[in-house]
Amino acid sequence: MLMPRIFDDDFFDDWMRWPVNRSLADTEKQLYGKHAPHVMRTDIHEHDDHYDVDIDLPGFKKDEIELSLDKGYLTVSATKGLDKDETDKKGRLIRQERYAGAMQRSFYVGSALTEEEIKAKFEDGVLKLNVPKKAAPKLPEKRTILIEG
Repeated sequence: MLMPRIFDDDFFDDWMRWPVNRSLADTEKQLYGKHAPHVMRTDIHEHDDHYDVDIDLPGFKKDEIELSLDKGYLTVSATKGLDKDETDKKGRLIRQERYAGAMQRSFYVGSALTEEEIKAKFEDGVLKLNVPKKAAPKLPEKRTILIEG
């Protein structure tokens, strides 16, 4: 039996958030829909010599994703934009539920890694990273300096 839906996506989610200012809570929801809490979900698997990192980025294209490494932090950024001219070509816009926006997530991978050592592959909405384990360069042991004279 189908019941009419008078609340948003889930009655209990709405009840637990009430009376919070809904305009702030819905900003992310407008961009990513009811799956907003599940965007950029990450799995990290440890191996002897590397880590496998799988990041869910559904709905993004390869050219909308950027990886950067700065001071030991690997940052994954994803930006989604909509072409406003596209709606004119397709006809009059009656309702728009897709929005433009950006998100990012950072992971500390150590300052000993370089960009060339991290391998990335994007397929089926999942960004797969291979991050090698690399120990920081060892500092020389404490040694005594002889004073002349």
